[in-house]
Amino acid sequence: MENVPRISVYLWGMLSFQPKNIISPEVIELYEAAFPEAERRPLPAQQRLLREGALQLLEIREAGHFVGFIFCWALTDFTFIEHFAIDPVKRGRGTGTKVITLLFEKYGRLVLETEPPRTIDAQRRIRFYEALGFGAFPALYLQPAYRAGGAPLTLILMQKGMFLQEHTFTKVSNEIYREVYGL
Repeated sequence: MENVPRISVYLWGMLSFQPKNIISPEVIELYEAAFPEAERRPLPAQQRLLREGALQLLEIREAGHFVGFIFCWALTDFTFIEHFAIDPVKRGRGTGTKVITLLFEKYGRLVLETEPPRTIDAQRRIRFYEALGFGAFPALYLQPAYRAGGAPLTLILMQKGMFLQEHTFTKVSNEIYREVYGL
């Protein structure tokens, strides 16, 4: 299968994705605010993966102003969105929808992790992704711990542009475990 290409600068109206190999203070602040410690990789490890070229960081800007970021991986035949956040002040304006729509138009197959619908925020996120055409794989998914001694997290693995079949889930989750989590 053909590898998914790396993402370069893309524009959609006033919206742009700017690839970065250094994590800016804006990204750090939003990353730490948007994701609990158990759901994010330590910053030195994140920066190392960026330098090595395995992980991609896209700063999302609108009219030149920072509005969010994506940490993603170009895997064998899909793009894995590891972390995606829009500044809370900028939410509700369609930016997240535009970002996901543009990624899907460019790459056709997207995979991401989200929390089970135990909280109102988690339910809102799931509805957001479902409204954009994502479906949950029908199997249990455990995100490995980012830190030594941490417990794995039970999450939902969602996809857009793929078939929701058990063999697809196994192939996708195995590649994520191997490439993203080093298992």
